Amino acid sequence: MPVAADRLEFAPPAPPGLLRAMVLAIIAHLLLMLALTWGVAWKREAENVTAEAELWSSVPQQAAPKLVEAPPPKPEPEPPKPVVKVTPPKPEPAPLPRQADIALEQEKKKQAELKAKQLALEKHKLEEQKKLELAKKKAAEDKQKQELAARSKQQDDAKRLDAQRQENLKRMQGLAGASGAPTSTGAAQRSSGPSESYAGRIRARVKPNIVFTEDIAGNPMADIEVRTSPDGTIVGQRVLKSSGVRAWDDAVLKAIIKTEVLPRDVDGRVHSPLIISFRPKDL
Repeated sequence: MPVAADRLEFAPPAPPGLLRAMVLAIIAHLLLMLALTWGVAWKREAENVTAEAELWSSVPQQAAPKLVEAPPPKPEPEPPKPVVKVTPPKPEPAPLPRQADIALEQEKKKQAELKAKQLALEKHKLEEQKKLELAKKKAAEDKQKQELAARSKQQDDAKRLDAQRQENLKRMQGLAGASGAPTSTGAAQRSSGPSESYAGRIRARVKPNIVFTEDIAGNPMADIEVRTSPDGTIVGQRVLKSSGVRAWDDAVLKAIIKTEVLPRDVDGRVHSPLIISFRPKDL
């Protein structure tokens, strides 16, 4: 055994592709055998062999006539087939409605009529409700218009009564010796404030006494408060709102002191205190 193993170990390796070569060789031999078998079978096909022979006799004999076949008998005509009349089947009568179907149809009709009546009733109710709402709305609008008209009439009556009352008051005040102008709208017997022209009269009295020679920018205004006695004598003066130029404020105060007495108003009174405005460029 060791000797055999050594020999196999040192034997040359088997050539590659041995198995594939053997398979190809077997296939080639099989194909060759099939080709040879087919060729032999093709050459051994059966051939049609024809032969002729002549017969002689020593005594002449006449041939028998050729056999003539009798014609086939004519077929007898077939008897006519009886005509069969085909009558169409009578239509089956419609099945009579059953009592249950009749009752069901009647019930359906009743339900349909009841439903139609209910719809008509609901429609009538809706129309009546709409008419009622429209009537209520119209009544409310009419009432609102009447209230507005009555309120407007009351306001007009109140205005007319107020105007009449004011007219009566003016007439009564005129009879009582009121000192106001015809266009006055007050209710007092005499005005408590100065007239419209009184401030101008006071300025006209004070301006000649103002001594001011400085050149200033703009035309500032100084508001002076003047206090007087009942006869118009000036008892006090002060700057209520400065013009921003001290020299102009002092000149106005000195002019008021120099004036000493203020003129009386149209009603003969001297109002105190008075606030008088002065501008340097209005001189």
